[in-house]
Amino acid sequence: MGANLPSGGSSPKDTLNAAINDFSQQNMTIAAISAFYSTPCFPPGAGPDYVNAAVHLKSDLTSKDMLAHLHEIEAKHGRERLERWGMRTLDLDLVACGDSVLPDLATYEHWRTLPQDTQRQAAPSDLILPHPRLQDRAFVLVPLRDIAADWRHPVLHLTVTEMCNALAPEALAEIVVLES
Repeated sequence: MGANLPSGGSSPKDTLNAAINDFSQQNMTIAAISAFYSTPCFPPGAGPDYVNAAVHLKSDLTSKDMLAHLHEIEAKHGRERLERWGMRTLDLDLVACGDSVLPDLATYEHWRTLPQDTQRQAAPSDLILPHPRLQDRAFVLVPLRDIAADWRHPVLHLTVTEMCNALAPEALAEIVVLES
Protein backbone atom coordinates (compact mmCIF):
# COMPACT_ATOMS: atom_id res chain seq x y z
CA MET A 1 0.00 0.00 0.00
CA GLY A 2 1.16 3.51 -0.66
CA ALA A 3 0.19 7.16 -0.95
CA ASN A 4 1.95 10.35 -1.96
CA LEU A 5 -0.90 12.88 -2.03
CA PRO A 6 -3.07 14.12 0.82
CA SER A 7 -6.66 12.87 0.95
CA GLY A 8 -9.35 15.10 2.38
CA GLY A 9 -6.83 16.96 4.52
CA SER A 10 -5.17 13.75 5.74
CA SER A 11 -1.49 13.10 5.23
CA PRO A 12 -0.47 10.03 3.21
CA LYS A 13 0.52 8.27 6.45
CA ASP A 14 -2.88 9.02 7.99
CA THR A 15 -4.59 7.76 4.82
CA LEU A 16 -2.72 4.44 5.06
CA ASN A 17 -3.80 4.09 8.68
CA ALA A 18 -7.41 4.84 7.72
CA ALA A 19 -7.26 2.25 4.93
CA ILE A 20 -5.95 -0.34 7.38
CA ASN A 21 -9.02 0.33 9.53
CA ASP A 22 -11.23 -0.14 6.46
CA PHE A 23 -9.98 -3.66 5.73
CA SER A 24 -12.06 -5.25 8.50
CA GLN A 25 -15.21 -3.73 7.02
CA GLN A 26 -14.48 -5.51 3.74
CA ASN A 27 -14.36 -9.13 5.02
CA MET A 28 -10.57 -9.04 5.42
CA THR A 29 -8.59 -9.83 8.56
CA ILE A 30 -5.18 -8.29 9.16
CA ALA A 31 -2.53 -10.90 9.93
CA ALA A 32 0.47 -8.51 9.91
CA ILE A 33 1.43 -4.92 9.11
CA SER A 34 4.92 -3.75 8.16
CA ALA A 35 6.58 -0.58 9.28
CA PHE A 36 5.76 2.53 7.26
CA TYR A 37 8.53 3.66 4.88
CA SER A 38 9.38 6.81 3.00
CA THR A 39 10.15 5.79 -0.58
CA PRO A 40 11.09 7.73 -3.71
CA CYS A 41 8.32 8.35 -6.18
CA PHE A 42 8.14 5.79 -8.98
CA PRO A 43 8.88 6.52 -11.72
CA PRO A 44 11.57 8.95 -10.54
CA GLY A 45 10.57 12.60 -10.71
CA ALA A 46 6.85 11.89 -11.11
CA GLY A 47 5.86 13.52 -7.83
CA PRO A 48 6.45 13.65 -4.09
CA ASP A 49 7.88 10.72 -2.17
CA TYR A 50 5.54 7.96 -1.06
CA VAL A 51 4.66 6.46 2.24
CA ASN A 52 4.60 2.69 1.64
CA ALA A 53 3.76 -0.32 3.79
CA ALA A 54 2.73 -3.94 3.36
CA VAL A 55 -0.23 -5.67 4.95
CA HIS A 56 -0.85 -9.41 5.10
CA LEU A 57 -4.61 -9.93 4.74
CA LYS A 58 -6.58 -13.10 5.25
CA SER A 59 -9.98 -13.55 3.67
CA ASP A 60 -12.38 -16.03 2.13
CA LEU A 61 -12.77 -13.68 -0.83
CA THR A 62 -11.47 -14.67 -4.24
CA SER A 63 -8.47 -12.64 -5.36
CA LYS A 64 -10.65 -10.74 -7.87
CA ASP A 65 -13.23 -9.93 -5.20
CA MET A 66 -10.48 -8.84 -2.82
CA LEU A 67 -9.06 -6.53 -5.50
CA ALA A 68 -12.54 -5.06 -6.04
CA HIS A 69 -12.79 -4.33 -2.30
CA LEU A 70 -9.33 -2.74 -2.34
CA HIS A 71 -10.46 -0.49 -5.20
CA GLU A 72 -13.54 0.51 -3.16
CA ILE A 73 -11.28 1.52 -0.26
CA GLU A 74 -9.04 3.49 -2.65
CA ALA A 75 -12.08 5.35 -4.02
CA LYS A 76 -13.29 6.13 -0.50
CA HIS A 77 -9.96 7.88 0.08
CA GLY A 78 -10.07 9.92 -3.12
CA ARG A 79 -8.16 7.69 -5.53
CA GLU A 80 -8.71 8.64 -9.14
CA ARG A 81 -7.21 6.54 -11.91
CA LEU A 82 -6.23 9.32 -14.31
CA GLU A 83 -2.70 8.34 -15.28
CA ARG A 84 -0.76 5.09 -15.19
CA TRP A 85 1.91 5.34 -12.48
CA GLY A 86 0.56 8.77 -11.53
CA MET A 87 0.46 10.37 -8.09
CA ARG A 88 -2.23 9.01 -5.79
CA THR A 89 -4.03 9.54 -2.54
CA LEU A 90 -4.04 5.78 -1.96
CA ASP A 91 -2.72 2.78 -3.84
CA LEU A 92 -3.69 -0.69 -2.64
CA ASP A 93 -2.02 -3.38 -4.73
CA LEU A 94 -2.71 -7.07 -4.42
CA VAL A 95 0.85 -8.31 -5.01
CA ALA A 96 0.42 -12.00 -4.20
CA CYS A 97 -2.14 -14.54 -3.05
CA GLY A 98 -0.26 -17.50 -1.59
CA ASP A 99 1.25 -19.45 -4.47
CA SER A 100 -1.38 -18.44 -7.05
CA VAL A 101 -0.25 -17.59 -10.57
CA LEU A 102 -3.10 -15.75 -12.30
CA PRO A 103 -4.64 -15.82 -14.79
CA ASP A 104 -2.06 -18.34 -16.06
CA LEU A 105 1.72 -18.71 -16.36
CA ALA A 106 1.92 -17.54 -19.98
CA THR A 107 0.02 -14.31 -19.26
CA TYR A 108 2.07 -13.73 -16.13
CA GLU A 109 5.34 -14.17 -18.10
CA HIS A 110 4.09 -11.82 -20.84
CA TRP A 111 3.55 -9.02 -18.29
CA ARG A 112 6.73 -9.80 -16.32
CA THR A 113 8.94 -9.47 -19.40
CA LEU A 114 7.19 -6.47 -20.97
CA PRO A 115 9.65 -3.65 -21.81
CA GLN A 116 9.42 -0.70 -19.37
CA ASP A 117 8.32 1.76 -22.08
CA THR A 118 5.38 -0.52 -22.87
CA GLN A 119 4.61 -0.99 -19.15
CA ARG A 120 4.04 2.78 -18.83
CA GLN A 121 1.34 2.69 -21.50
CA ALA A 122 -0.28 -0.72 -21.15
CA ALA A 123 -2.30 -2.03 -18.23
CA PRO A 124 -3.58 -5.60 -18.01
CA SER A 125 -7.34 -6.09 -18.17
CA ASP A 126 -7.10 -9.08 -15.81
CA LEU A 127 -5.55 -9.42 -12.38
CA ILE A 128 -1.97 -10.68 -12.73
CA LEU A 129 -0.56 -12.53 -9.70
CA PRO A 130 1.99 -12.38 -8.38
CA HIS A 131 2.52 -8.75 -9.34
CA PRO A 132 4.76 -9.05 -12.43
CA ARG A 133 7.38 -6.59 -11.18
CA LEU A 134 7.36 -7.03 -7.41
CA GLN A 135 10.85 -8.58 -7.60
CA ASP A 136 12.19 -5.36 -9.14
CA ARG A 137 10.77 -2.85 -6.67
CA ALA A 138 12.47 -2.07 -3.37
CA PHE A 139 9.44 -0.03 -2.28
CA VAL A 140 7.40 -3.26 -2.37
CA LEU A 141 10.00 -5.76 -1.20
CA VAL A 142 11.37 -3.93 1.85
CA PRO A 143 7.96 -3.57 3.56
CA LEU A 144 7.02 -7.09 2.42
CA ARG A 145 10.19 -8.44 4.03
CA ASP A 146 8.90 -7.12 7.39
CA ILE A 147 5.86 -9.40 7.27
CA ALA A 148 6.69 -12.23 4.86
CA ALA A 149 10.47 -12.59 4.55
CA ASP A 150 10.21 -16.31 3.79
CA TRP A 151 7.32 -16.15 1.29
CA ARG A 152 8.54 -17.83 -1.88
CA HIS A 153 7.63 -16.43 -5.29
CA PRO A 154 5.71 -19.21 -7.08
CA VAL A 155 7.38 -18.57 -10.46
CA LEU A 156 10.83 -17.22 -9.62
CA HIS A 157 11.21 -19.57 -6.62
CA LEU A 158 12.96 -16.87 -4.59
CA THR A 159 12.01 -15.72 -1.10
CA VAL A 160 11.26 -12.07 -0.39
CA THR A 161 14.60 -11.85 1.43
CA GLU A 162 16.43 -13.30 -1.59
CA MET A 163 14.67 -10.85 -3.94
CA CYS A 164 15.62 -7.95 -1.61
CA ASN A 165 19.22 -9.13 -1.52
CA ALA A 166 19.30 -9.16 -5.34
CA LEU A 167 18.46 -5.45 -5.56
CA ALA A 168 21.10 -2.77 -5.92
CA PRO A 169 22.27 -1.45 -2.54
CA GLU A 170 21.41 2.10 -3.69
CA ALA A 171 17.79 1.08 -4.31
CA LEU A 172 17.52 -0.43 -0.84
CA ALA A 173 19.15 2.61 0.78
CA GLU A 174 16.39 4.86 -0.62
CA ILE A 175 13.75 3.04 1.46
CA VAL A 176 13.72 4.68 4.88
CA VAL A 177 11.62 3.55 7.82
CA LEU A 178 9.39 6.29 9.27
CA GLU A 179 9.19 6.89 12.99
CA SER A 180 5.92 5.75 14.55
